[in-house]
Amino acid sequence: MAEDELVHREVPSPNWNERAGAISAVVLHYTEMPFDAALARLIDPAAEVSAHYLISEAGEVIRLVAEEKRAWHAGASFWRGLRDVNSASIGIELDHPGHAGGYRPFARAQIDALLPLLARIVQTHDIPRANVVGHSDVAPTRKIDPGELFPWDRLARHRLCLARPERLDLGDPFDNDGAFMLALERFGYDITDSHKVVEAFQRRWRPEHIDGIVDGEVRAILFQLLVDRDAGRTR
Repeated sequence: MAEDELVHREVPSPNWNERAGAISAVVLHYTEMPFDAALARLIDPAAEVSAHYLISEAGEVIRLVAEEKRAWHAGASFWRGLRDVNSASIGIELDHPGHAGGYRPFARAQIDALLPLLARIVQTHDIPRANVVGHSDVAPTRKIDPGELFPWDRLARHRLCLARPERLDLGDPFDNDGAFMLALERFGYDITDSHKVVEAFQRRWRPEHIDGIVDGEVRAILFQLLVDRDAGRTR
């Protein structure tokens, strides 16, 4: 599809500046407020927040900031050595009540609209699947969106993000939690708050059980992710 076929309307936000580097990631968010309020906030100069796209629960795609510009969506964040995540990423906000407003599964029409948009973005900018992440991945001490009900598995079936590892039979190479944390940092996470970052990792990779505790399954999942990355299987 051509880009114009994926965007239903444009509502330009003044909240952007120039990028300091190349685009290498996509960060997915939820709005945690009613749609009209979220749109108003994303274009309000006083709010000083924005995203490149906002997708309604009905599947309407609104472009707020041109992709070549730096939108203000990630805030204080870190991913794979990058501290200016906004300069390196495209931000997509999903209309959703969030955990504060009655957390629920994401609307099918919304994900149906996200998939082709994300596919075009990933292809255009040659973004690795490992760099299609949630806000909680890049800001684990502050954020929990898009949360444990986000359908990462559906994105993974279209090769738009990494799939949850199925094989966990390589054993446990981490002698202690400190070694696990260093490996988690190597994978890309900010490990400043160990409990919060383990919760963020679980929210993305084992959403059925989020307790912030490093256990055997969590260690095995991270090890397999690192093995796959080192083997070049994460593009």
